[in-house]
Amino acid sequence: MIYTEPGGSWRTLWSMAAAFVVLAVLSAVLPGQDVPLLVWVVAVVAVLGIVAAGTVSANRVWTVTVTGRGPDAGLVVGRERLPLAEIDPASLDGEVGVDVGAPVLGGGADVPKGRVGLPVRRTDGTTVLVPTRRPAQLTAALRTALTGADGSDAQPGTVEP
Repeated sequence: MIYTEPGGSWRTLWSMAAAFVVLAVLSAVLPGQDVPLLVWVVAVVAVLGIVAAGTVSANRVWTVTVTGRGPDAGLVVGRERLPLAEIDPASLDGEVGVDVGAPVLGGGADVPKGRVGLPVRRTDGTTVLVPTRRPAQLTAALRTALTGADGSDAQPGTVEP
């Protein structure tokens, strides 16, 4: 693996868990009627379960990975894979426009919130958008994978050790 960008973060789950701990401590310390244990358990399980399911889904659908070497090298977003041999290396110079209605790699009608669509031209002339939070790092990883680490004009789809 040359590059991996996770689709989701567990930070929200841990923040929600910390919030529940603070609420439980406040409930125990402050005077007044206590909240029944069953209500606490149901609330914690429901909220943390929903947040965890969303994080797992985001990781499965929107994780961006540049993988492999040689003919097996590919750009993977979720379950969709684009072989690096099908990417036009000239499109990584930042001068590629986006075709109207260009598909988002990984599926979906639009680029997810918080990400930008990095336009990548395929060798057949069509353009796809790669949803990423870090377009500069992804572009550098794709350049490295396409041309080799030393910048030589190696065969597209190969990576120098």
